[in-house]
Amino acid sequence: MNILVTGGAGFIGSAVCRLLCGNPGHHVVNVDKLTYAGNLESLRQIENHPNYSFANADICDASVIDDLLRRHDIDVIMHLAAESHVDRSIDGPSAFIETNIVGTFRLLSAALTYWHGLSGEKKNAFRFHHISTDEVFGDLPFDEGVFTEDTPYAPSSPYSASKAASDHLVRAWHETYGLPVVVSNCSNNYGPFHFPEKLIPLAILNALHEKPIPVYGTGANIRDWLYVDDHARALELVATKGVPGESYNVGGNSERSNLVVVETICDVLDDMKPRSGGGSYRELIAFVSDRPGHDRRYAIDASKISRELGWQPSETFESGLARTVRWYLDNDWWWKPIRDGRYAGERLGSPLAPR
Repeated sequence: MNILVTGGAGFIGSAVCRLLCGNPGHHVVNVDKLTYAGNLESLRQIENHPNYSFANADICDASVIDDLLRRHDIDVIMHLAAESHVDRSIDGPSAFIETNIVGTFRLLSAALTYWHGLSGEKKNAFRFHHISTDEVFGDLPFDEGVFTEDTPYAPSSPYSASKAASDHLVRAWHETYGLPVVVSNCSNNYGPFHFPEKLIPLAILNALHEKPIPVYGTGANIRDWLYVDDHARALELVATKGVPGESYNVGGNSERSNLVVVETICDVLDDMKPRSGGGSYRELIAFVSDRPGHDRRYAIDASKISRELGWQPSETFESGLARTVRWYLDNDWWWKPIRDGRYAGERLGSPLAPR
């Protein structure tokens, strides 16, 4: 299949590209604007593969997308390009409106025109896969409930509101124009190549540098954690086997409070790379003022994708986190230029929490 991946230089997008390129029957076209979180170094292992190509382009540029769709004879669009950090959306929501809403609209418009030009089995097999977040559902009480595919939308932040809007656009293009779309909503991802402003890599790298590890409020907020390579496998299944018009929740069955996440990271580091002066990395944990509108808990019911597409996460939180910490210890060639160079002076030292 010829697969167009938008946002393929980002954290989840690069994992998807690496996975897809492992199948010699796929040709992957990665379209990325290369904003602050886009990093071609995350694609180093596939950059010279014969079944991979890259286009530095903005999804808001419909003419460029139209050309790529036709030139590469695309069968599937996997739409991951998005602004995704809640704190940034609070400080500057306009970029989230432009990329997540307007960008999705432009991409849908180009896809619809392209799809109308197809015929026969090629047209029947075409899919537009929109990758979204569990944050569109709002939040849950600490002690009950899970998000299902039928949970009403109730976004809390500019980021989640922009993703909710894009989800609605995608579904509207299916209902109104018949465009064959599938939607997936995932829980918090973690793993290698995760941009260092997010909670898990921030905690790892701050600990290694003997800096405070910031945790919002009391650290009680709960997320369901999903190892990124498990998510990439799920996305390939949804894109290639999902039923048009359907949505699929993808979660890791690994609910943990933010404080437990950070404490577990500290414990893993204590084992893998003990502090030079002795003591535990837990001593670096610093509680900071909570963010506005901080959702209490996210929890995913992933039974539908398990039942209908046969997907299950392969990593537990403990095994995935150990792999993640080891990767950051062994791959400073990737994160050191980001932390010390190109993004120095950005928000990497500020109190940040997960989505």
